[in-house]
Amino acid sequence: QVKLVESGGGLVQPGGSLRLSCSASGSIFKIYSMGWYRQAPGKQREWVADITSAGGTRYADSLKGRSTISIDNAKNTVYLQMNGLKPEDTAVYYCNADLSSGPPDLAPVDAWGQGTLVTVSS
Repeated sequence: QVKLVESGGGLVQPGGSLRLSCSASGSIFKIYSMGWYRQAPGKQREWVADITSAGGTRYADSLKGRSTISIDNAKNTVYLQMNGLKPEDTAVYYCNADLSSGPPDLAPVDAWGQGTLVTVSS
């Protein structure tokens, strides 16, 4: 079983910064990519950014230029540094991982965390 645990959410004023972290644990053979999604109140979940184990990154337009995603492969941890936060960035941020589980299964797994709340408000 694979578990993703996010941390780093909280209340921040407009223009402020936060760094989200997400660590994967459990029976993991290899992580191919990790990423972040968010869901604002009353809206559908949307993709924010992702990164491959090789370091390739992609960003949604909503946070492009204001965020940086990084990965520590040794720790199975992904980070999302967000700067210049706006009230419209308020959402629950979810971590996602595309990986293979450990032996003997070596099965593909699409894992999700429970989410961490980011509130941007004065």
